[in-house]
Amino acid sequence: MKKVIIVMLSLAFAVTACEKVPLTGRKQLILVPNNDMLSMSFTQYKAFLDTSKVVSTSNGDAEMVNRVGERIRRAVESYMNSNGYSKRLEGFKWEYHLVQSSQVNAWCMPGGKIVVYSGILPYTQNEAGLATVLGHEVSHAIAEHGNERMSEGLVANGLLQAGQVATGIGTANKSPQMQAIFQQAFGVVGPLAYQYGVGLPHSRKQESEADHLGLIFMSMAGYDPKEAITFWTRMAKAGGGKAPAEFLSDHPSDARRIADLQKLLPDAQKYYASAR
Repeated sequence: MKKVIIVMLSLAFAVTACEKVPLTGRKQLILVPNNDMLSMSFTQYKAFLDTSKVVSTSNGDAEMVNRVGERIRRAVESYMNSNGYSKRLEGFKWEYHLVQSSQVNAWCMPGGKIVVYSGILPYTQNEAGLATVLGHEVSHAIAEHGNERMSEGLVANGLLQAGQVATGIGTANKSPQMQAIFQQAFGVVGPLAYQYGVGLPHSRKQESEADHLGLIFMSMAGYDPKEAITFWTRMAKAGGGKAPAEFLSDHPSDARRIADLQKLLPDAQKYYASAR
């Protein structure tokens, strides 16, 4: 009987907590309060930076990361505020940091907390290439893909209690179950190793969605969307038919990704033309 009640509560929350992803309109289950997500994100981001080799902001590459990040931020805020999604940006505190590492990777935590590893710069090669990467990673945060995975984990584990989500995130009372679900959703390897994007189990649907949103955001930021095709083609060649780094783990195949982006180019070009 208890299991039946849990299932019924889970279904009720699933019906009432559905939201739509910006631009694509895909329905998603969002149960975890935004404040809780941001609290954990900000704490883990600081912990990561405190234990990493952060490149000085006066460095040319670090300046580029900040410059591209700011342009993507303005594009995202413009789109979200103009299309009724401003609530998704509440509490965002954007930061952009370049970290010295051979990893070919980049990620964006909830709240606009961005890290670019220096190892990816030889692949991005220029600002447009970097804009492709940041547009994609920021889109994961904007689309709340992490919250969606956590929400699905809550329902799967029956962790819904009498009219509220029993998250405990951002407090000292996190249960082992909740910690496990958070780690599964965001790839937390250890207390100082919050690796959003590093080995993170994105579904292919979410990855394709981030490609779509990212292409539009980089176009709105004034970067030629055709450069996204160039970047992913370059990454595919670098991998020799295999993903060359964590950045591509659990992503769509190179051929599928490039084909999908080519279909989206006409629409993206309109945003690019308006931004020039």
